[in-house]
Amino acid sequence: MKLIDQYQDIELIDALEERYLAYALTTIMDRALPDSRDGLKPVHRRILYGMFKLSLKANSSFKKSARVVGDVMGRFHPHGDQAIYDTLVRLAQDFSVRWPLIDGQGNFGNIDGDNAAAMRYTEARLTTIAELLLEGIDENAVEFRSTYDEVDTEPVVLPSNFPNLLANGSSGIAVGMATSIPPHNVEELCNASLHLIKHRNASYQKLMEFIPGPDFPTGGQLLEFESNLINTYKTGKGGFRLRAKWKIENEKRGLWKIIVTEIPYQVSKGKLIEKIAQLIIEKKLPMLEDIRDESSENIRLVLIPKNKEIKPENLMDSLFLLSDLETKFSVNLNALSNNTPIVHGLRDLILSWLDHRKEVLINISNYRLAKIDERLEVLNGFLIAYLNMDEVIRIIRETENPKEELIGKYKLTDFQAESILNMRLRLLRKLEEIKIKEEFDDLSEKKQQLETLINSNDNQWKYISEEIKSLKKIFSKKTDIGERRTNITLLKEEVTYQNEYSLPSEPVSIILSEKGWVRCLKGKVEDLKDLKFKDEDSLFLSVDANSNDKMIFFSSNGKAYSLDAADLPSGRGHGTPLKILLDIEEEHSIVNIFPFNSEKKYIVASSVGNGFVIKCDDMLSNRKSGKQIVNIKENQKLIICKKIEGESVVVIGKNKKMLIFPINELPELSKGKGVRIQKYKDTELLFLDTFKYNDGLKIQDSAGRIRTFDNIDDWFGKRAQAGRLVPKGFPKLN
Repeated sequence: MKLIDQYQDIELIDALEERYLAYALTTIMDRALPDSRDGLKPVHRRILYGMFKLSLKANSSFKKSARVVGDVMGRFHPHGDQAIYDTLVRLAQDFSVRWPLIDGQGNFGNIDGDNAAAMRYTEARLTTIAELLLEGIDENAVEFRSTYDEVDTEPVVLPSNFPNLLANGSSGIAVGMATSIPPHNVEELCNASLHLIKHRNASYQKLMEFIPGPDFPTGGQLLEFESNLINTYKTGKGGFRLRAKWKIENEKRGLWKIIVTEIPYQVSKGKLIEKIAQLIIEKKLPMLEDIRDESSENIRLVLIPKNKEIKPENLMDSLFLLSDLETKFSVNLNALSNNTPIVHGLRDLILSWLDHRKEVLINISNYRLAKIDERLEVLNGFLIAYLNMDEVIRIIRETENPKEELIGKYKLTDFQAESILNMRLRLLRKLEEIKIKEEFDDLSEKKQQLETLINSNDNQWKYISEEIKSLKKIFSKKTDIGERRTNITLLKEEVTYQNEYSLPSEPVSIILSEKGWVRCLKGKVEDLKDLKFKDEDSLFLSVDANSNDKMIFFSSNGKAYSLDAADLPSGRGHGTPLKILLDIEEEHSIVNIFPFNSEKKYIVASSVGNGFVIKCDDMLSNRKSGKQIVNIKENQKLIICKKIEGESVVVIGKNKKMLIFPINELPELSKGKGVRIQKYKDTELLFLDTFKYNDGLKIQDSAGRIRTFDNIDDWFGKRAQAGRLVPKGFPKLN
């Protein structure tokens, strides 16, 4: 017997491409993207159909969510129960979906970001909107396919007598693509749909008259240029600016507070409050004193200003800039059409739904027509039986095969003969004959109407228009659920933020220890002896600054780092290691710290004696990794970064040779290696400073006394010379 080899050698790249493509297609088709016809992903569709099969209609009693999840998982969706339950929960949250599809009973989470209770504690049933999506599903309205185990069938798409995709929106991330569709107002969608039925190629400018923009479940205010709105809906890609709604509440003695009543869509209230509170602690919101949450069923966030002189608009501008009270909602109208992911325009999505409704109408009409034909066939047989009642009774009583006898004598169909034989005796009354004739006439009339509907395109669109008008009436803006929640403001010019208020500047002292611990003390530290440090640590550097200053930290790796003085740890304790705040290599350390001043210039120099002049402006960096200013080689360090105080430079090497030269001989650069400052043979740079030549050279000795050297002409020369030994009595330099 020949053995079949079950292994096959294939190229790794071919295997990866094949499997990854299969995964990508599964993600796109069966998980992440909604269908343009019913606006549902497979998991949503299966949950709604599963609940329909459990008879969980809007007027029925609730059933445990665990029962629903188990049924959906076992019959239709063989994935994790938690994933199914999370989807069910979201469909029930009125702050997550504009038009909830599931009516939940129990704890289904809240806008604070709290999770729903476990599925064994909550109960659910369908809403009337979900019933509209399922309307006609038992009348062959849509195509069905086998479930994953081929035991049952499930709908490929729902009949969707509700514009769910645009009404509720959708979001998802697939492989290489994503979707983000905002929710809209149903009355506006109905108006646009009725217009598109008559004018299929209506312009987007005309559609915007019916649909001015999204309508989010959490309300808020949308600010955007009209041209951007039209372009976003036309191309299917773009974004909208969303803001919270707020108002001012005046109090006694001229005091006031701001009340936030609505927040942007998909923003967790709990996290929003936490973020704003953190900004207050970090002193990034100097105008705001406190935030309080006084929400009940409705959102009420209370913002307390620092003082009554602050302008409310400026305070809100600061919050819009720094917090999620203003967000950007990205739009990507990507949905499946004919099993193909396409980025649609708004018009295309509405037309896709309308065309689907037309197809559903034809399917339902054909189903009803078949049922009427079947019933008419039975009734026609009954009428023949009534006309020949005595003979029919005789045949049934006396013949061995009455069915064939009836078929042969009265030319009946097999179905008609079977119906006559199964007819109950009570139907032999004269009254029943009259009822059957009335039913026959009534069904004949309905059959004619259905045939007219199926054969007339105009009648089909007229019927669909009536359905849409009925929807519009149910979900009118005059109803509680249909009322528009999001205000739309069309911009004429770009939004500007007014943030004029800042905390008053106060003196502070920046303290850096030998081991690199930094802290910021209020006021100027007069007596540094009283400062406490960790064991085996001591003072390295003390800098006077103001609380609003931006501080420059220059390191021996040749990099400049920037930090706000307000962001430095307070003076309590020993501070924080600077290398936690900044990315400084272990072998390097800080050379100098000073407040940023755009008018000042500094001189920088490496240990090998190269350097240049740099503006303070060129040192600013917003990155934690800093900005490379001086290029140094391995085993070299930057050792000098000093503010320029005069027109002359004094430089001393470790060989105790001193050179003085004019500072204009050094180039002014923004970064680089620099030029030779002093010539060395087997030594390095020790000391460098700038001074005013006419005032003499002032040097501080080890005791802290200032010594002045006037006769320094012999040391005056040109840059890059070796210099001469320092004057007699010159202090020892460290």
